[in-house]
Amino acid sequence: MGRRMKGRKGSGGVILDKPVGLTSTHAVSRVRRMFDAQKAGHAGTLDPLASGVLPLALGEATKTVPYIMDSEKRYLFTVRWGIETSTDDTEGEAVATSYVRPDEDAILAALPSFIGTIEQVPPAFSAKRVDGERAYDLARDGETVELEPSTITIHDLTYLGSPDDDRAMFEAHCGKGTYVRAIARDLGRKLGTYGHVTSLRRTQVGPFDEHTTVTLDQLEAVESPEDCDAFLTPMADALTDLHEIPVVPGDAAKLRRGMSLLVRGPTAPAHGEEAYAIEGSDLVAIGVVDYGKFLPRRVIVQDN
Repeated sequence: MGRRMKGRKGSGGVILDKPVGLTSTHAVSRVRRMFDAQKAGHAGTLDPLASGVLPLALGEATKTVPYIMDSEKRYLFTVRWGIETSTDDTEGEAVATSYVRPDEDAILAALPSFIGTIEQVPPAFSAKRVDGERAYDLARDGETVELEPSTITIHDLTYLGSPDDDRAMFEAHCGKGTYVRAIARDLGRKLGTYGHVTSLRRTQVGPFDEHTTVTLDQLEAVESPEDCDAFLTPMADALTDLHEIPVVPGDAAKLRRGMSLLVRGPTAPAHGEEAYAIEGSDLVAIGVVDYGKFLPRRVIVQDN
């Protein structure tokens, strides 16, 4: 007999407004304790120096995490010109300096080359793996880290103004795998100087934005884990990019046993399309359509 997991089985999303100074892993731990949840995870790391939208998943909602991580994201960030750091943000040591400060015309002229599907070299201090090791672990040990470029998509990169000659503010709308710190680094080099991120806030992840978030202070103000449930979002809210298949109780029971389901009609998902089945407001399964059949790949176990 397997060991019984401690905690409550409640499932759902918690869209946290992560504060500066907290790691994403620490944020998960604190929220898990407040909900007394058996399991929890996050959908997309935010650096300790970054704040903003950090989707967390409790219980069975952890099965939706891969779909949130694939979502588009928006960031507000400030670049400090003239200094490049080892981490591409304020945590690192200065590795290069320049007296050059780009003006507004130069900045606007450089931005189009960063929009679209481009190649980006991740920061040395990143979670990318090198021979099975995290790049940031190797970098902290003093090793030289050389990462291969990744193909990313930046849908838009907007200049928001400069509070002074040393700094400029931007908004980025980008796809999975984009490092804002690398945008700052590469933009500085493109402009004949250097740059690093001094402030970073994520304002949107897929369907979740700042208006859907809850703070740690709000959660800590409630009296019990059960009261925290008022801040949970339904699991299906994370799957807005997938096709929805409403099902009746009998079909829901079959899907929960791993059986397939025929899907017909003009609104049925096409072959190869990912979809999710929902009974009322309860997420039942996530899967793919195979020639008119919905095949469940992730079955949502009902909380008892």
